[in-house]
Amino acid sequence: MRLNRFNPGNIRVRRGSGGGGFPGGGGGKIGCGGLLVVIVAALVFGVDPAQMLGSMEEMQQGAPTQQGPVGGDSVTDICNDNQYALEACDALASLNETWEPIFRQAGVPFQQPELVFYRGGTQSGCGAAQSAMGPFYCPADQGIYIDTSFYDQMAQQMGAGGDFARYYVIAHEYGHHVQALTGIADKIRYAQQQDPSQANPLQVRMELQADCYAGVWAAQNREKIDSGDFEEGMTAANAIGDDTLMRNAGRAVVPESFTHGSSAQRMQALRLGMESGDDTQCDRIVG
Repeated sequence: MRLNRFNPGNIRVRRGSGGGGFPGGGGGKIGCGGLLVVIVAALVFGVDPAQMLGSMEEMQQGAPTQQGPVGGDSVTDICNDNQYALEACDALASLNETWEPIFRQAGVPFQQPELVFYRGGTQSGCGAAQSAMGPFYCPADQGIYIDTSFYDQMAQQMGAGGDFARYYVIAHEYGHHVQALTGIADKIRYAQQQDPSQANPLQVRMELQADCYAGVWAAQNREKIDSGDFEEGMTAANAIGDDTLMRNAGRAVVPESFTHGSSAQRMQALRLGMESGDDTQCDRIVG
Protein backbone atom coordinates (compact mmCIF):
# COMPACT_ATOMS: atom_id res chain seq x y z
CA MET A 1 0.00 0.00 0.00
CA ARG A 2 1.50 3.31 -1.10
CA LEU A 3 0.69 5.71 1.73
CA ASN A 4 1.80 9.33 1.69
CA ARG A 5 4.57 10.32 4.06
CA PHE A 6 3.26 11.63 7.39
CA ASN A 7 3.21 15.32 8.24
CA PRO A 8 4.85 15.78 11.67
CA GLY A 9 2.43 18.57 12.52
CA ASN A 10 -0.66 16.47 11.88
CA ILE A 11 -0.11 13.40 14.05
CA ARG A 12 0.34 12.74 17.75
CA VAL A 13 3.06 10.25 18.71
CA ARG A 14 5.33 9.65 21.67
CA ARG A 15 7.61 7.11 23.22
CA GLY A 16 6.23 5.01 26.05
CA SER A 17 7.81 5.21 29.48
CA GLY A 18 9.06 2.07 31.21
CA GLY A 19 8.46 0.53 34.61
CA GLY A 20 5.68 0.97 37.12
CA GLY A 21 2.72 -1.08 38.23
CA PHE A 22 -1.01 -0.91 37.91
CA PRO A 23 -2.43 2.37 39.25
CA GLY A 24 -4.56 1.84 42.31
CA GLY A 25 -3.79 -1.87 42.45
CA GLY A 26 -2.96 -1.75 46.14
CA GLY A 27 -0.85 -4.15 48.13
CA GLY A 28 1.40 -4.95 45.18
CA LYS A 29 -1.25 -7.22 43.68
CA ILE A 30 -2.41 -7.30 40.10
CA GLY A 31 -5.87 -5.83 39.79
CA CYS A 32 -8.81 -7.36 37.93
CA GLY A 33 -8.09 -5.30 34.85
CA GLY A 34 -4.56 -6.56 34.70
CA LEU A 35 -5.65 -10.14 35.23
CA LEU A 36 -8.18 -9.80 32.42
CA VAL A 37 -5.42 -8.61 30.11
CA VAL A 38 -3.36 -11.66 31.07
CA ILE A 39 -6.24 -13.99 30.28
CA VAL A 40 -6.99 -12.31 26.98
CA ALA A 41 -3.32 -12.30 26.01
CA ALA A 42 -3.01 -15.97 26.90
CA LEU A 43 -6.04 -16.78 24.78
CA VAL A 44 -5.36 -14.57 21.79
CA PHE A 45 -1.57 -14.53 21.56
CA GLY A 46 -0.73 -17.92 23.06
CA VAL A 47 1.13 -16.36 25.99
CA ASP A 48 1.94 -18.46 29.06
CA PRO A 49 -0.20 -16.82 31.81
CA ALA A 50 2.19 -17.83 34.59
CA GLN A 51 5.14 -16.30 32.77
CA MET A 52 3.22 -13.13 32.04
CA LEU A 53 1.94 -12.76 35.60
CA GLY A 54 5.48 -13.15 36.87
CA SER A 55 6.70 -10.46 34.53
CA MET A 56 3.93 -8.10 35.62
CA GLU A 57 4.71 -8.68 39.27
CA GLU A 58 8.32 -7.73 38.56
CA MET A 59 7.12 -4.51 36.98
CA GLN A 60 5.00 -3.74 40.03
CA GLN A 61 7.96 -4.33 42.30
CA GLY A 62 9.94 -1.74 40.42
CA ALA A 63 11.98 -4.07 38.25
CA PRO A 64 13.48 -2.19 35.32
CA THR A 65 11.90 -2.60 31.91
CA GLN A 66 13.18 -1.68 28.50
CA GLN A 67 12.71 1.94 27.61
CA GLY A 68 11.58 3.36 24.31
CA PRO A 69 13.92 3.66 21.35
CA VAL A 70 17.06 5.70 21.76
CA GLY A 71 17.03 9.04 19.99
CA GLY A 72 15.25 12.38 19.96
CA ASP A 73 11.70 12.90 21.08
CA SER A 74 10.41 14.90 18.13
CA VAL A 75 7.69 13.33 16.01
CA THR A 76 10.14 13.02 13.13
CA ASP A 77 12.76 11.29 15.30
CA ILE A 78 10.26 8.87 16.78
CA CYS A 79 8.67 7.97 13.46
CA ASN A 80 12.01 7.48 11.73
CA ASP A 81 13.37 5.16 14.42
CA ASN A 82 12.81 2.11 12.18
CA GLN A 83 10.83 1.04 9.14
CA TYR A 84 7.94 -0.32 11.18
CA ALA A 85 7.61 2.93 13.12
CA LEU A 86 7.66 4.89 9.88
CA GLU A 87 4.90 2.73 8.44
CA ALA A 88 2.83 3.15 11.59
CA CYS A 89 3.16 6.94 11.47
CA ASP A 90 2.20 7.00 7.80
CA ALA A 91 -0.82 4.85 8.61
CA LEU A 92 -1.80 7.09 11.52
CA ALA A 93 -1.68 10.17 9.31
CA SER A 94 -3.80 8.45 6.68
CA LEU A 95 -6.30 7.24 9.27
CA ASN A 96 -6.67 10.76 10.70
CA GLU A 97 -7.20 12.19 7.22
CA THR A 98 -9.79 9.52 6.46
CA TRP A 99 -11.83 9.53 9.66
CA GLU A 100 -11.90 13.24 10.55
CA PRO A 101 -14.13 14.19 7.56
CA ILE A 102 -16.46 11.27 8.34
CA PHE A 103 -16.90 12.54 11.90
CA ARG A 104 -17.34 16.10 10.68
CA GLN A 105 -20.06 15.07 8.26
CA ALA A 106 -21.82 13.14 11.03
CA GLY A 107 -21.57 16.11 13.39
CA VAL A 108 -19.60 14.12 15.97
CA PRO A 109 -16.62 15.76 17.72
CA PHE A 110 -13.32 14.27 16.59
CA GLN A 111 -10.06 13.93 18.51
CA GLN A 112 -6.92 12.35 17.09
CA PRO A 113 -5.56 9.38 19.03
CA GLU A 114 -1.95 9.24 20.12
CA LEU A 115 0.38 6.55 18.80
CA VAL A 116 2.68 5.31 21.57
CA PHE A 117 5.79 3.30 20.72
CA TYR A 118 7.47 1.27 23.43
CA ARG A 119 9.77 -1.68 23.92
CA GLY A 120 9.33 -4.39 26.51
CA GLY A 121 7.02 -2.64 28.96
CA THR A 122 5.36 0.70 29.56
CA GLN A 123 2.63 2.54 31.43
CA SER A 124 -0.64 3.45 29.77
CA GLY A 125 -3.69 5.23 31.07
CA CYS A 126 -5.19 1.75 31.44
CA GLY A 127 -2.32 0.37 33.54
CA ALA A 128 0.95 -1.42 32.96
CA ALA A 129 1.52 -3.09 29.62
CA GLN A 130 3.97 -5.56 28.15
CA SER A 131 4.88 -6.49 24.62
CA ALA A 132 3.35 -9.96 25.05
CA MET A 133 -0.08 -8.34 25.16
CA GLY A 134 0.25 -7.23 21.56
CA PRO A 135 -0.95 -3.85 20.25
CA PHE A 136 -3.88 -2.33 22.12
CA TYR A 137 -5.99 0.80 22.42
CA CYS A 138 -6.44 2.54 25.77
CA PRO A 139 -9.60 4.69 25.92
CA ALA A 140 -8.45 6.37 29.13
CA ASP A 141 -5.70 8.29 27.31
CA GLN A 142 -6.84 7.68 23.72
CA GLY A 143 -3.55 5.96 22.99
CA ILE A 144 -2.72 3.24 20.49
CA TYR A 145 0.14 1.30 22.09
CA ILE A 146 2.51 -0.88 20.12
CA ASP A 147 5.85 -2.57 20.41
CA THR A 148 6.74 -2.89 16.73
CA SER A 149 8.54 -6.17 17.35
CA PHE A 150 5.02 -7.61 17.22
CA TYR A 151 5.20 -7.31 13.45
CA ASP A 152 8.09 -9.76 13.35
CA GLN A 153 6.01 -12.19 15.41
CA MET A 154 3.13 -11.78 12.97
CA ALA A 155 5.35 -12.61 10.03
CA GLN A 156 7.46 -15.35 11.58
CA GLN A 157 4.99 -17.09 13.91
CA MET A 158 1.64 -16.37 12.25
CA GLY A 159 2.67 -16.22 8.61
CA ALA A 160 1.06 -12.78 8.30
CA GLY A 161 3.70 -10.53 6.77
CA GLY A 162 3.51 -7.60 4.39
CA ASP A 163 2.97 -3.88 4.82
CA PHE A 164 -0.81 -4.08 4.47
CA ALA A 165 -1.00 -6.65 7.26
CA ARG A 166 0.88 -4.20 9.46
CA TYR A 167 -1.37 -1.31 8.43
CA TYR A 168 -4.36 -3.48 9.27
CA VAL A 169 -3.12 -3.78 12.86
CA ILE A 170 -2.97 0.00 13.32
CA ALA A 171 -6.27 0.50 11.50
CA HIS A 172 -7.96 -2.06 13.77
CA GLU A 173 -6.76 -0.31 16.92
CA TYR A 174 -7.84 3.00 15.39
CA GLY A 175 -11.24 1.39 14.98
CA HIS A 176 -11.43 1.09 18.76
CA HIS A 177 -10.71 4.82 18.96
CA VAL A 178 -13.65 5.42 16.64
CA GLN A 179 -15.80 3.31 18.96
CA ALA A 180 -14.68 5.36 21.95
CA LEU A 181 -15.47 8.67 20.26
CA THR A 182 -18.91 7.55 19.07
CA GLY A 183 -19.88 6.07 22.44
CA ILE A 184 -20.16 2.53 21.13
CA ALA A 185 -17.43 1.31 23.48
CA ASP A 186 -19.25 2.69 26.53
CA LYS A 187 -22.51 1.06 25.45
CA ILE A 188 -20.79 -2.30 25.03
CA ARG A 189 -19.11 -2.05 28.43
CA TYR A 190 -22.44 -1.16 30.05
CA ALA A 191 -24.16 -4.11 28.39
CA GLN A 192 -21.35 -6.41 29.56
CA GLN A 193 -21.80 -5.20 33.13
CA GLN A 194 -25.56 -5.70 32.95
CA ASP A 195 -25.22 -9.25 31.63
CA PRO A 196 -21.79 -10.77 32.35
CA SER A 197 -22.78 -13.95 30.49
CA GLN A 198 -22.67 -11.89 27.29
CA ALA A 199 -19.29 -10.30 28.03
CA ASN A 200 -17.36 -12.40 25.51
CA PRO A 201 -19.94 -12.33 22.68
CA LEU A 202 -20.24 -8.55 23.02
CA GLN A 203 -16.46 -8.19 23.01
CA VAL A 204 -16.28 -10.27 19.85
CA ARG A 205 -18.80 -8.01 18.15
CA MET A 206 -16.81 -4.94 19.13
CA GLU A 207 -13.59 -6.46 17.78
CA LEU A 208 -15.26 -7.42 14.53
CA GLN A 209 -16.59 -3.90 14.11
CA ALA A 210 -13.05 -2.60 14.55
CA ASP A 211 -11.97 -5.00 11.79
CA CYS A 212 -14.75 -3.62 9.60
CA TYR A 213 -13.63 -0.06 10.33
CA ALA A 214 -10.11 -1.05 9.26
CA GLY A 215 -11.58 -2.24 5.98
CA VAL A 216 -13.49 1.03 5.53
CA TRP A 217 -10.23 2.97 5.87
CA ALA A 218 -8.60 0.78 3.22
CA ALA A 219 -11.56 1.25 0.89
CA GLN A 220 -11.46 5.00 1.34
CA ASN A 221 -7.83 4.85 0.17
CA ARG A 222 -8.39 2.34 -2.60
CA GLU A 223 -6.20 4.24 -5.06
CA LYS A 224 -3.18 3.55 -2.83
CA ILE A 225 -3.74 -0.21 -2.59
CA ASP A 226 -1.29 -2.46 -4.41
CA SER A 227 -1.86 -5.85 -5.95
CA GLY A 228 -1.75 -8.47 -3.21
CA ASP A 229 -2.77 -6.10 -0.38
CA PHE A 230 -6.26 -7.58 -0.07
CA GLU A 231 -4.76 -11.06 0.21
CA GLU A 232 -2.31 -9.86 2.89
CA GLY A 233 -5.22 -8.47 4.87
CA MET A 234 -7.21 -11.68 4.61
CA THR A 235 -4.15 -13.72 5.61
CA ALA A 236 -3.63 -11.54 8.68
CA ALA A 237 -7.31 -11.65 9.67
CA ASN A 238 -7.27 -15.43 9.31
CA ALA A 239 -4.06 -15.78 11.32
CA ILE A 240 -5.39 -13.86 14.33
CA GLY A 241 -8.80 -15.51 14.56
CA ASP A 242 -9.42 -17.01 17.98
CA ASP A 243 -9.97 -20.52 16.63
CA THR A 244 -6.76 -20.47 14.59
CA LEU A 245 -4.73 -19.11 17.51
CA MET A 246 -6.15 -21.75 19.84
CA ARG A 247 -5.28 -24.56 17.43
CA ASN A 248 -1.78 -23.20 16.87
CA ALA A 249 -1.27 -23.02 20.63
CA GLY A 250 -2.30 -26.67 20.98
CA ARG A 251 -5.56 -25.80 22.71
CA ALA A 252 -9.05 -27.06 22.09
CA VAL A 253 -11.24 -24.60 20.20
CA VAL A 254 -13.83 -23.26 22.63
CA PRO A 255 -16.12 -20.73 20.91
CA GLU A 256 -17.50 -19.59 24.27
CA SER A 257 -14.02 -18.30 25.09
CA PHE A 258 -13.62 -16.25 21.93
CA THR A 259 -12.81 -12.58 22.52
CA HIS A 260 -11.99 -11.40 18.98
CA GLY A 261 -13.93 -13.73 16.70
CA SER A 262 -13.10 -16.70 14.54
CA SER A 263 -10.85 -16.46 11.51
CA ALA A 264 -13.90 -16.62 9.24
CA GLN A 265 -15.64 -13.85 11.17
CA ARG A 266 -12.61 -11.58 11.13
CA MET A 267 -12.10 -12.08 7.42
CA GLN A 268 -15.76 -11.41 6.77
CA ALA A 269 -15.73 -8.20 8.83
CA LEU A 270 -12.61 -6.86 7.13
CA ARG A 271 -14.05 -7.76 3.73
CA LEU A 272 -17.33 -5.98 4.55
CA GLY A 273 -15.47 -2.77 5.26
CA MET A 274 -13.20 -3.05 2.25
CA GLU A 275 -15.99 -3.84 -0.19
CA SER A 276 -18.52 -1.30 1.09
CA GLY A 277 -16.25 1.58 2.14
CA ASP A 278 -19.20 2.60 4.31
CA ASP A 279 -18.73 2.86 8.07
CA THR A 280 -22.48 2.59 8.65
CA GLN A 281 -22.34 -0.96 7.31
CA CYS A 282 -20.12 -1.83 10.28
CA ASP A 283 -22.90 -0.77 12.67
CA ARG A 284 -24.88 -3.90 11.93
CA ILE A 285 -22.14 -5.96 13.56
CA VAL A 286 -22.84 -4.49 16.99
CA GLY A 287 -26.46 -3.47 16.39
